Amino acid sequence: MNSLQSSAGQEKDRARLQTFREVVEFYMIDFKTPLGKGIDITIIFLNLLLVAIFVINTYNISSSSKDLLWKLEILIVAIFIVEYLLRLYGAPNRLSYVRDIYSIIDLVAIMPTLILLALPPSYFIYDIRVIQTIRVLAIFRIFRFLRFISQNHLLFGTISQGMINVAQLVVSIIIIFFVYSGIFYFVESPVNPDVQNFGDAFYFTVVAISTVGFGDIVPISDAGRFVTVAMIISGIIIIPFQAARIFRAWLMTEREKRVQICPGCGLDRHDMDARYCKKCGQSLADSGTD
Repeated sequence: MNSLQSSAGQEKDRARLQTFREVVEFYMIDFKTPLGKGIDITIIFLNLLLVAIFVINTYNISSSSKDLLWKLEILIVAIFIVEYLLRLYGAPNRLSYVRDIYSIIDLVAIMPTLILLALPPSYFIYDIRVIQTIRVLAIFRIFRFLRFISQNHLLFGTISQGMINVAQLVVSIIIIFFVYSGIFYFVESPVNPDVQNFGDAFYFTVVAISTVGFGDIVPISDAGRFVTVAMIISGIIIIPFQAARIFRAWLMTEREKRVQICPGCGLDRHDMDARYCKKCGQSLADSGTD
């Protein structure tokens, strides 16, 4: 019965759409209809693929593999450009959309590849450092995943605020590890023989943020030491803050579930095991709110 009502509601939503722009807006934010789910699944998969391309490029692979990954990256970014333009076209207020944080993140995900395409071939031969600087911006593509945990649905099902907080904590930890691993690899790999690829940098990031400190990999450049300090400070501030939000939400939920209101005077400040109102003496067994 619920599925029939849901389908009927979706049909009514689509029936109210009058223009092509409204149709575009609907399906770019929809997560209930098959087309809306398909768009979300596709964007999530392409995000994962683009992040994987960045990681694979830090390893020693053949030139032909690098060329294939570069062509695949161009194709994915072209799809992201179409997605961005569709979201912009369908937005009710386009100026507000351009200023929106998720729109800015979308642009950051697109720009590194576009800049590399616009550079003359000589840069790829003589100025490798410029290329590396642009490449490191690709790390921030992982922030695109924030779009999919910003609403009260995850993987196409409506979820509670508590679960949203948990998802945000997990994504925050992944983002911290991934971003700092990429930056640490960027600044240390040219001078540190112990940092040969993204895996080495990720291992060091996990060890540093967890304050285990095995000492098998240590930063040797000033930039590497600065990044290490920044990642540790971020880890001890952001992760506990997100975790505190979760625990606070859970405690509030339990307190709301177990509140006892006196049927006589209306007082609601009672101990959880109280049997009588501490103000008027009325039996709390009659409150019906425990």
